[in-house]
Amino acid sequence: MSEISVGILGTGKYVPERCLTNQDLEQMVDTNDEWIVSRTGIRERRIAAEHEATSDLAYEASVRALQRAGITADQLDLIIVATVTPDMFFPSTACLLQERLGAKKAAAFDLSAACSGFIYGLANATGFIKMGMYQKVLVVGAECLSRITDYTDRNTCILFGDGAGAVVLGEVPEGRGFKSFELGADGSGGELLRIPGGGSRLPSSEQTVADRRHFLEMNGRDVFKFAVRVMGNSAEVALSKAGLGTEDIDMLIPHQANIRIIQSALERLHLSQDKAMINLDRYGNVSAASIPLALAEAVEEGRVKEGDCLVLVGFGGGLTWGASVLIL
Repeated sequence: MSEISVGILGTGKYVPERCLTNQDLEQMVDTNDEWIVSRTGIRERRIAAEHEATSDLAYEASVRALQRAGITADQLDLIIVATVTPDMFFPSTACLLQERLGAKKAAAFDLSAACSGFIYGLANATGFIKMGMYQKVLVVGAECLSRITDYTDRNTCILFGDGAGAVVLGEVPEGRGFKSFELGADGSGGELLRIPGGGSRLPSSEQTVADRRHFLEMNGRDVFKFAVRVMGNSAEVALSKAGLGTEDIDMLIPHQANIRIIQSALERLHLSQDKAMINLDRYGNVSAASIPLALAEAVEEGRVKEGDCLVLVGFGGGLTWGASVLIL
């Protein structure tokens, strides 16, 4: 009996209506459009409305993914939500999403691997389906990073936005689907990108709020060095595992953190910029939602087609990284 081929049956995305431009940020902190664009490539980002939480963004993206997959929520066996901005500690955002979708027979859990979370989620879902435990799995990357962004810190507030992307995974014809995964972590770099306050180590208090310990903290220089090193390397390892080379790549779907990091990965993989799906100029860094958002847009815009070889690659807090080779 041959192994099941697992791939993507449908994609979906959702971004909030409110747009926060670089010009808007110029009114908030000491920065300017030219500085932001030259260093990051970001021109604007989306910000969730006051009534919107991560589960709301996840729901909208999931509805679209289910529609494109041609299935209903009650056919789902499992829901995985990758996020660092859950609605609350518990219940999980995945359970809130399960109830709203009406996916009554689906198991559900959240996954925390920061910006690498979506790749980690895909690997989990693929494994569950290959072992015969589940048939249809919804994997979502969703974030409300505006809720954890310190808008008095000009080094970080320019980077982040809100949004969600979702995919439905299931069995696909032989020859298609996910060909390999490469996941990794380096906990020694955990302090480079974190939110220190609010957990069991530093519980919420008047002092932690006053000290702004509930906002995202980042050592940008060291994270940049790590990202440049790991993006290209993890993509190469995933390709090697799949028995493919860089010349086989039809489209790179990278984590949308910084245009210079993406350009560095393209250079290492000997790819031209038109071989990468880039939308960070419009959305900024959306953490776990970044890759599925870019993937959904690539599908919507006809940038990729059935049979194309895609490499999905990302990195994030933890520190973590992940890459996957997918034949669409």
